[in-house]
Amino acid sequence: MLEILQRGGTRTVAELAERLDVDERTVRRYVGHLLDLDIPVRSVRGRHGGYRLSPGYRMPPLMLTDEEALAVLLGLVAGRRAGLITTSVAAAESAVAKVRRVLPEALGRRLDALLEIADFTAPARSALTAEAEVLLTVAEAARDRRPVELAYIAAHGGASERVVHPYGVVAHSGRWYLTGFDSASGQVRTFRVDRIRGVEMRAGTFAVPVGFDPAQRVLTAIAETPYQHEVSVRIRSTPEQIRSVFPPAVASLEEIDLDTPWVRVRIRAQRLDWIPPLLAAIDRPFVVERPDTLRDLVRALASRLAGHADARQGD
Repeated sequence: MLEILQRGGTRTVAELAERLDVDERTVRRYVGHLLDLDIPVRSVRGRHGGYRLSPGYRMPPLMLTDEEALAVLLGLVAGRRAGLITTSVAAAESAVAKVRRVLPEALGRRLDALLEIADFTAPARSALTAEAEVLLTVAEAARDRRPVELAYIAAHGGASERVVHPYGVVAHSGRWYLTGFDSASGQVRTFRVDRIRGVEMRAGTFAVPVGFDPAQRVLTAIAETPYQHEVSVRIRSTPEQIRSVFPPAVASLEEIDLDTPWVRVRIRAQRLDWIPPLLAAIDRPFVVERPDTLRDLVRALASRLAGHADARQGD
């Protein structure tokens, strides 16, 4: 409605209702919203009355910092790809285009690189934490196939510097990951973007291996990260049922024998206490192969559930 009024002239209630495909009562409610935002909408009485903006009024330019612009665009794009935005695809794309149009050209190009190269897996939580400058730089490098030099802090606290060929960036479970060829190890590695303390684009270009899937690589790397406990459980169920509880980032599956309904689930975990409730949620026969500690935790959970089931009101 504001866009229509900014084109000038007086617009009747009936005209606005038709243009916006709403009833006249809704038009008046929209006017109230604009007035609440201190936008000077004037009511014009008479035969040709309606609404118009005060002469000379223009919406102020949208001024966003790099991090604010990143937050707005990623919220729109990630929400759309994850199915969290219930408006039409056209509406979401239009909103992205409008924000993009008012951004400084240099920042806009960098955000274009991120949106072009980024993969979004199903989020477990909404926060997407990373330094905007680092994230935009590695995304731009991944799109343009430019090496980057990273100052990186590993999980154990060790600092290192390395040159990486960035193959892609992936948002997963509230974090950003960079995956690519690592000069220090000579292998394809996955790095958490929030652990990158400095990044600088280097000269030269590289080729991404044919068929490389950044999202799948990140999920595999997360699932295979060494942890305190190596868990192996056989479950009499289908892979689809198991995946509804244990996603790829948490567990790897192995079909033991095509002639049997058993699937082996392997999990690497720092703690075991979260696994028994998920096994119970599948509600299928299972055998704990290792560790024995997990078997004890399953028995303890079963005992607590039995106790809750036997409790009487007032106990």
